[in-house]
Amino acid sequence: MSRFRGTYPDVQLHLHQGTSEQIAEMAGLDRIDFAIATGSKELFSDFVLLPAYHWHRRLIVPRDHPLAAGGPPTLEQLAKFPIVTYVFSFTGPSSLEELFAKHGLEVKVGLTARDADVIKTYVRLGLGVGIVASVAVDPELDRDLVSIDASHLLARHTTWIGFRSGTFLRGYMYDFIQSFAPHLTRELVRDAAAAPDPAARDALFASIELPQL
Repeated sequence: MSRFRGTYPDVQLHLHQGTSEQIAEMAGLDRIDFAIATGSKELFSDFVLLPAYHWHRRLIVPRDHPLAAGGPPTLEQLAKFPIVTYVFSFTGPSSLEELFAKHGLEVKVGLTARDADVIKTYVRLGLGVGIVASVAVDPELDRDLVSIDASHLLARHTTWIGFRSGTFLRGYMYDFIQSFAPHLTRELVRDAAAAPDPAARDALFASIELPQL
């Protein structure tokens, strides 16, 4: 954001946070130029969706928590504790709920929040095991917490950035997309926008190795 603002100081940036459903509603009302989300592609059928990066979730617990001292936890071990994580989708079961149910377990959701810092605050208060994006863990600021790799339990996610089909993209809009995901060059974005269908669009990215965050 700071680099983009330095290059385009006269372009106003407004960041609206919400669930996938809320973002889709704003998109439907033409209130946003870009949508950035993880999954929920079915809500954006009239958008050109561009994969930006992959990411995993991590568990965070206080240093005196039972999970802090052991090795990689099992799903059964995790099911013993309340979970503090991001707000679930409003429609249908969450991927976390489905994962636990698949193994005959029930997820105990203690609290949900939209912001990782809020989740970490709840974890510090002892309200449960936090599940956050790997990029949300700061080794310096979160030294009082133990971060545990959960890639063996929780599936990898892909975050995308998208714009409505037929949108005329100005130069600064192309630059914003590439600032967000460097592999999304102007040429690649144009090719994706011109693709006849999502399958053809996905084929453009089949040989591109997305960043892992």
